Amino acid sequence: MHELGVVYHIVKQLNEVAEENSLTKIAGVTLQLGEVSTVIPSYLEDCWKWSSDKSDLLRGAKLTIERIPAITYCEDCQQTYSTVQYAKKCPHCGSENTYLQQGNEFMIKEIEAC
Repeated sequence: MHELGVVYHIVKQLNEVAEENSLTKIAGVTLQLGEVSTVIPSYLEDCWKWSSDKSDLLRGAKLTIERIPAITYCEDCQQTYSTVQYAKKCPHCGSENTYLQQGNEFMIKEIEAC
């Protein structure tokens, strides 16, 4: 489960932001998580609960996860399609000359300070 390592990284970034902005308490964090980012949201939430409870800065902070759909772009027909549904092969023209346009992201979108 690499989600625990991901949460440690998030907590480290939040501690840095808190220090830079003289924050003593964070009430909530919104993450944007791509559909094919390899991070499992339920595992991430479990790790967040465990880790945030150990920090005075984050104790009780709400984690909100916004999913970003995976979209693939076909360079041959210039159309986009659902990556999860069709994978690498374009459903419009059958080409495999495609690339992931979005859906692999993992970033902190918002931090709600008290």
